[in-house]
Amino acid sequence: MTVRFVGAGPGAADLITVRGQRAIASSPVCLYAGSLVPAELLESCPPGARLVDTARMALEEIVAELLAAHEAGHDVARLHSGDPSVFSAMAEQMRRLDAAGVPYEVIPGVPAFAAAAASLRRELTVPGVGQTVVLTRTSVRATPMPDGEDLDTLGRSRATMVLHLAVQRIEAVAGELVANYGADCPVAVVARASRDDEVILRGTLADIAEQVRAAGILRTAVIVVGRVLTASEFPDSHLYSAARCRD
Repeated sequence: MTVRFVGAGPGAADLITVRGQRAIASSPVCLYAGSLVPAELLESCPPGARLVDTARMALEEIVAELLAAHEAGHDVARLHSGDPSVFSAMAEQMRRLDAAGVPYEVIPGVPAFAAAAASLRRELTVPGVGQTVVLTRTSVRATPMPDGEDLDTLGRSRATMVLHLAVQRIEAVAGELVANYGADCPVAVVARASRDDEVILRGTLADIAEQVRAAGILRTAVIVVGRVLTASEFPDSHLYSAARCRD
């Protein structure tokens, strides 16, 4: 029996890997967050599969389901929205499975920031403009940020920044980033990236908060900050340069 942590993608049901879909189709037990994972993915579950919506479950309740499936000899597909390598709360589940001697594997998925960049039709690493992407969040109803990972410290590099779980604090976020990025720095907010009801807002640190409030966006959104969002005058990448040695 194996628990498979599956990246279910950012929202569109067809943005899941073939491996992830096969894991769902072969697992008689499926745990998923009903508020984030598209219901269409559950159609791939085998007939009679046990479907458990974890949206309102505490960690120990979720782990109990995984352990019960292990005792029964059932494979489990544990679906996480986006990619489970970031902001998925997978680590604490794996820690408990390790302690219990339960085998597991991880199947990556399309992360929300990648889906947002695709919707924006922008590359987040543009030659001469930005070659670093910072993935972070803020503390509101979540665990505190570690020392040295506050927005002022992270923003000093002026790297492209993508914030998850932060749109409810958009005024504070914009205010904290102005000192390093400038009030005119381009910002985009993508809510429900890749879904039919996706919303895209474009602006600057000076006006993005007003746009977010006017649109009523409160959750399931990423904030992208950086000059790469509007860059048009930049050198071509050396990757495909005719001058590059390809021997």
